[in-house]
Amino acid sequence: MQFTTKMIPLAGALALAFAGAASGQEQVVKIGHVGPISGAIAHLGKDNENGARMAIDELNAKGVTIGGKKVKFELLAEDDAADPKQGTAAAQKLVDAKVNGVVGHLNSGTTIPASKIYADAGIPQISPSATNPKYTQQGFKTAFRVVANDGQLGGTLGRYAVQINKAKKIAVIDDRTAYGQGVAE
Repeated sequence: MQFTTKMIPLAGALALAFAGAASGQEQVVKIGHVGPISGAIAHLGKDNENGARMAIDELNAKGVTIGGKKVKFELLAEDDAADPKQGTAAAQKLVDAKVNGVVGHLNSGTTIPASKIYADAGIPQISPSATNPKYTQQGFKTAFRVVANDGQLGGTLGRYAVQINKAKKIAVIDDRTAYGQGVAE
């Protein structure tokens, strides 16, 4: 991934969170991860968790320093089972554990209600896959997405089909999931 100017707010939010973690005697930076580790899409949540764990391991292997002090990153993983109630409980648990940042949640339906909890605590949240526009439209300075939102996805896919693949007819299929509905609309 190439660093762009759009990533500056994210980098700034994380730097502030991490800098606070590395001050004084504290040398552990706690990163929370939340995704569906149980339920129908547990395989997706586990893949995301494994990716976060690999990133943490790579950072620790590099011996990252913040403010001249070596820090150790620690991953605190929680299961939201793709359920908003369980998602907010997981978010509160991470806030109570005083994490410095959160990677997650996977689904918009859990990401949106959890984002208020993180925002109230001043904890940066980076969702790797929440596409509902409402997530960032709430205006929380701690909420970041790394993928396009539903409003951008559907139109872009349609334009690609017509302009690049020269499609003459396009069908929109709504699979009755929250994600499918958002992209279809």
